[in-house]
Amino acid sequence: MTIDYAALPELFKAAVPFAGFLGIAYDEVGPGHAVLRLADDPAKHNHIGTLHAGALFALAESASGVAVIAAIADKLAGVTPLAARAEITYAKVARGDVTATARVDGDVAEILATLDAAGKVRFAVLVDLRDESGDVCATVTVDWHLRRDG
Repeated sequence: MTIDYAALPELFKAAVPFAGFLGIAYDEVGPGHAVLRLADDPAKHNHIGTLHAGALFALAESASGVAVIAAIADKLAGVTPLAARAEITYAKVARGDVTATARVDGDVAEILATLDAAGKVRFAVLVDLRDESGDVCATVTVDWHLRRDG
């Protein structure tokens, strides 16, 4: 099956309207990875005039979700992905636009083999958040649980 990775952001936005509400941009999507961006916007600021921690987390969680659907795109029908746990470490305040780079932590073929054999699998997606200067402002690990429907 040929996967149209360029079409996956539209699928994600349809499934997760909150990502559209935030105005997330989708810069790159490929097998098991995604690069998403959140523009600096005063409406998303905190009390010190930088992007709010909640907005940063939402960007990272969204990037991890896009990386997941890109990893399992050929099996997405009939599978329910759910974020099971997340941990974020803030390194510095985020100034300007922020880019989230997410990648599945592990061998995608092994993850899919476990899903096929057991009907479910759990794995991590690692996300780096970088601000406009290129500095890492946060790192995030999201544990995803996939289960076969039915």
